[in-house]
Amino acid sequence: MTTTLPQAAAAAAGHRPVRDVAVVGWGAIGRVVGTALAEGALPGARLTRVVDNRPLHGAPAPQADLAEALAHCDLVVEAAGQGFVRDLGTTVLTSGTDLLIASTGALTDPELAREIAEAGPGRVYYTGGAVGGLDLLQAVRGLGDLTRVRLTTAKLPATLHQPWMDAELTERLRTATGPVEVMRGTARDVPARFPRSTNVAATVALAVGDPDRVEVRVVADPGATLTRHVVEAEGPHGHYRFEVNHAPDAANPATSQVVPHAVLRSLAALTGRGGQIL
Repeated sequence: MTTTLPQAAAAAAGHRPVRDVAVVGWGAIGRVVGTALAEGALPGARLTRVVDNRPLHGAPAPQADLAEALAHCDLVVEAAGQGFVRDLGTTVLTSGTDLLIASTGALTDPELAREIAEAGPGRVYYTGGAVGGLDLLQAVRGLGDLTRVRLTTAKLPATLHQPWMDAELTERLRTATGPVEVMRGTARDVPARFPRSTNVAATVALAVGDPDRVEVRVVADPGATLTRHVVEAEGPHGHYRFEVNHAPDAANPATSQVVPHAVLRSLAALTGRGGQIL
């Protein structure tokens, strides 16, 4: 989006233009983000439309289809899942609207990642979501490639069950009394198999710059009252380890409670409000 001279003058005077935001997906993430925007939690952004294919009651902004939403916003927050990014991400960007992606797992598809990167004039952003240390991993890339990157994610078994699992694995999840490794692969493979549970893997891959370099272990743990993500990375320039343990969202245990607040922090950084540090 091109900044006009009046906008530039306003910014120089300390008065940044307010972003008009449409939230796509009114679930565990979108509801928290949209409600915060509607309540004025971010002075630099206001909620103008909500996009969801289900009938909504009590949403704090008019419900609309994507075409109408794009006519009333300059920034779309995606909280609807990888399918929206695959099917409609470029539509948002080619309309001239910016796009903030929460479902980063979609970007492990190299063809889609290329299409998203080349689309415009809208700009694309992604949020770190439920994992930290990304800024350090991005900085380390300037020193050279990491020789090893590993992510271990542990969640409750019920949040990890997928339609593609065979009867044996399904039974192992159902009867697990301790940790069970469900899958091991790269950050390109795993998010596609667990589209609602492993966006963290894709986010780490985006920071590292290569999804094939990131080894991912997905563990079902019946004792996992908190969702755990452990990132381990090493190279000739150093060794790094980050561990986070999040409370799952009560309505959607596959999502950590912190994720919508990470989206709000990203929005605050994009709007330049609230003293956020990029």
